[in-house]
Amino acid sequence: MPIIRHPHQFNEPSLFIDLDDVLSHRLYLKVEGFNLAGSIKLKPAVEMVERAEQAGRVGPGSVLVESSSGNLGVALSMIAASKGYRFVCVIDPRCNPATRQLMESLGAQVDLVTEPDPVDGLLGARLNHVRELCESDDRYVWLNQYTNPGNWGAHYRWTAPEIAAQFPELEVLFVGAGTTGTLMGCARYFRERRPDVRIVAVDAVGSVTFGGPPATRLIPGLGMSVRPPQLDESLVDDVVLVEELDTVRTCHRLAGRGFLLGGSTGTVVHGAMTWLTDHHARDVTAVAISPDLGRPYLDTIYQPDWVLDHFGAAALARDDAPAAPARPGPVPEPRHPATAPATDSVATSSPRSPSQ
Repeated sequence: MPIIRHPHQFNEPSLFIDLDDVLSHRLYLKVEGFNLAGSIKLKPAVEMVERAEQAGRVGPGSVLVESSSGNLGVALSMIAASKGYRFVCVIDPRCNPATRQLMESLGAQVDLVTEPDPVDGLLGARLNHVRELCESDDRYVWLNQYTNPGNWGAHYRWTAPEIAAQFPELEVLFVGAGTTGTLMGCARYFRERRPDVRIVAVDAVGSVTFGGPPATRLIPGLGMSVRPPQLDESLVDDVVLVEELDTVRTCHRLAGRGFLLGGSTGTVVHGAMTWLTDHHARDVTAVAISPDLGRPYLDTIYQPDWVLDHFGAAALARDDAPAAPARPGPVPEPRHPATAPATDSVATSSPRSPSQ
C-alpha cells in the first residue's frame, strides 16, 4: 500500500473491467476514477500545473483559473489546495451539483456562467469570463486545457503506455472526445509505436467537434460547442456519435450489474458496442477508456425524476438482454498514412503514473 504526502500522488493505473458478461461484447474498460480527484482529469491537471511551475508561470500568490465542465475543476481544486494556490473554476449549468459542491469544499471559487455566447454557446461564455478575469489581475494564470500541450501530453506519458502494457495485442481503442486531450495523447502514442491499432473517437450528438450540427447537450464531459484546437483528425480512424438517451440507458445497464460509472463512460461504452456490432468484431481485443465513476451523477443520470424530465420513460426502461453475438470478422486496417513521430516536448522515458 503506497504512503503519500500529497493527494495527487496516488492514481490507480492498471484497473480494467472485462465487460463481456455485461454486454456480450469482448470489451475491456480502463477505469480511471480511482484517485482522490475521482477522474482521468488528474493526469492533465498534474501535468499542466507542473509545467507551469517549471516555466515560472505559477508560484506564490498565483491564482489558477480554468474553464471546466467539472472533473478537471475538481482535480485542480485538489492540487491547488495541496500546493497553497487559489483556484477559480468557471462552469456552466451542466456541471453536476455534487461536483460544484466538491470544488467549493476543497476551497475553490466557482463562477457560474449562465448566458451562452451568441456564436460559441456556453463554452464560449466560459472562455470569455476566464479572459476577463485574467485581464483584471496579472496574478491569474489560465492553464487553458484547450490549447495546453500538457493536456494531451499527460495521456501520451501515462494513459496510453498503461493500456499498451496491459494489452500488447490491442486492436481497437475507443476514446471519448471532449477537449480531445485524452484522444490525441493516446492516438499519438499508438501511431508512433503501434500504427496497427485502430483509434475510434466517441462523441456526443450535438457536439461540433467532428463537424456535426450543434445541439443542446445535458451531460457534461464529452462534446464541444467549438472545434477543439488540439484535434488532429488525421490521427483518428473512425468516429461514433452517441445520443444522450443511449448514454443514460448504458449507464443504467452497467449499474444494473454493479458498475456505477459516469456519463462519459456510458457514451464511450455505447459507442464501442455500436462500432463492434457494425464491424462484426466479436473477437477482437478492444479497450475503452472510462473517465470517471458514477457518484457525481447521482443527482442527474441516476436520479429517476431528472431522467424522466429530460429523456422520458424510455430512458428508464431496462434493457439487460444480451445482444446477439456479432459474427467474428477482421478489424479494418487503420485509414491513416504513416507519419513522423510527434515533436512536442513530452518525455518519452519509461511510463509512470502521477504517484511515481
